Amino acid sequence: MKKLFLLIFLCYANSSFAQNNGSKHGGAQKAYDEAGKSIAYKSYDKAIEQLKQAVSLDNKFTAAYQQLGDIYRRTKNYQESKSYYHKVLNLEPEFHSLTYFGLAESELNTGEYENALNHLKKYSSYPNLTDANKKLATKFIKDAEFSIMSIKTPVSFKPENLGESINTRAMEYLPAVTADEEVLIYTRMANKNEDFFKSIKNKDTWNKSEFLSPIINTRDNEGAQCISPDGMYLFFTGCNRPDGMGSCDIYISRREGKEWSKPFNIGAPVNSQGWESQPSLSADGRTLYFVSTRKGGMGGYDIWKSDLKEEGEWSTPVNLGASVNTSYDEQSPFIHPDDQTLYFSSNGWPGLGNKDIFIIRKNDAGGWQNPVNLGYPINTFGEESSLTISSNGKTAFFAADRKGGFGGMDIYSFELPEKLRPKMVTYVKGQVFDKETNEVLDGKIQIINLANGKVVYDDVADLETGEFLATMPIGNMYALNVSKEGFLFYSENFSLKSVKNNIPYLIKVPLQKIAIGKMVTLKNIFFETNKFDLLPESKAELQQLVSFLQQNLKVTIEISGHTDNIGDAQLNTVLSDNRAKVVYNYLISNKIIPSRLTYKGYGKGQPVANNNSEEGRQTNRRTEFKVTKN
Repeated sequence: MKKLFLLIFLCYANSSFAQNNGSKHGGAQKAYDEAGKSIAYKSYDKAIEQLKQAVSLDNKFTAAYQQLGDIYRRTKNYQESKSYYHKVLNLEPEFHSLTYFGLAESELNTGEYENALNHLKKYSSYPNLTDANKKLATKFIKDAEFSIMSIKTPVSFKPENLGESINTRAMEYLPAVTADEEVLIYTRMANKNEDFFKSIKNKDTWNKSEFLSPIINTRDNEGAQCISPDGMYLFFTGCNRPDGMGSCDIYISRREGKEWSKPFNIGAPVNSQGWESQPSLSADGRTLYFVSTRKGGMGGYDIWKSDLKEEGEWSTPVNLGASVNTSYDEQSPFIHPDDQTLYFSSNGWPGLGNKDIFIIRKNDAGGWQNPVNLGYPINTFGEESSLTISSNGKTAFFAADRKGGFGGMDIYSFELPEKLRPKMVTYVKGQVFDKETNEVLDGKIQIINLANGKVVYDDVADLETGEFLATMPIGNMYALNVSKEGFLFYSENFSLKSVKNNIPYLIKVPLQKIAIGKMVTLKNIFFETNKFDLLPESKAELQQLVSFLQQNLKVTIEISGHTDNIGDAQLNTVLSDNRAKVVYNYLISNKIIPSRLTYKGYGKGQPVANNNSEEGRQTNRRTEFKVTKN
């Protein structure tokens, strides 16, 4: 943002205006000179009083009007700055080139784009402009031209205030919502202190918000937060703290039942001696996007990313590069759960105002395409930032100070135009419990993309509710494994390949205590049709079984193969036996002692579903293991 004011103090830094265009009125000139001293000390209110005194004594004191325009522009009172620049032009149209620049910038910030464009072109026609001044003028011309075009082609935009259960006379902003849209966490500023609040959704309305947690909220300011899609992790910004590494650092807290853990600084290399803020976490929890002023950037504020390594440490941050960042400021990143679509704010790319919101998508190679402005009237001549998109891609949440609100900044939502939506995703929401007692369990959840073996979710169910929630893109098949010490693991798979909407996949996960005779169907072990060759997608499940046996050294198991009733019964028995043997051999090759294993093929002899349908036959074609000793 500072670079947008490169020219501001060219008017302040010397008294050339007074020397060449001074007042013949001694009192006016004296007031003007005193104002120059006040400006040097950044006492702008005092300078305004002195300059107004100067023009009251000499109503043709052009340099004093110029200074008033510059100060009001510097303090972002653009309506006043315009009026004084016009006074300058009425008195002396060729007084100074910077009059046209100052007027144009003021007009850009009040939405007078046609006038701004004309004045910028006039300013650019002056000789001897510095390269920096030409660059900034060119940027503003692009902004004006883009804005004129955008207003002629508006996008659909019908914002709705979230209501009095969330918004108050104080300032509410920076909304973050869970993937199921049932929990909203946001920042509220009251009495000059920022704290987090949350609201739980009840059908179509938000419950009255409440203080998030005394463990997270402190006497210091907390803000610029993101919440993981499952609502279990809160990343936020804390500034000037005893354990801080720079002016502002990123912290993390995990939800533990109804309360939150004590936040801790995530440390280097994400945090540095610079300024780190505005985190956004990918759906799988393995990539953190954030804003930093660290060395090696392209502008004032840049967007960076860091990946979570296998050993649990964050990698050295990487700048997102020239596809996203400019020599100006990029902030407020939000990576959608599709992991392909990033929303961010910028004053470097062509836009309608101080900061606009942009969307950028990844290409097939994983690089970033060109950013696209969300358009008018989502973006205006004011500052737009901090947009959050629901997992279904349809609803956007943002904060704004709009007419008819409750006071100051309020939180709003609106339906995002279809062309600005991310790729379709859905979520899996489940609950883990003891099959015998129905007691909820904090089982370890792992969801794997069967196409590439990539873990897309790896976490522990909520201690108090046993619930978990994971978002994932539509178009793939996934394996779900749930485990807990003392229990048999749970195996399931589900396909999102042909899903044409984002209806969530809901599941109950009953875990069985380890006991003789208990059985697990290995739903993610796959073979070639009518063969016993393991498909690559089976590896994750096989490794889960290896881990289970390594953690439970007293357990011995029988591996069993089963078929449907199609074909020759003897051949089916042989096929099922060979398939069970392949799993047996895999376990031995992974250092499981043979004496702990047996295998057997049962052919069509033990169906668990009716063979009269394809669905039933598919269920009967299965691999299982049974505990034979514990």
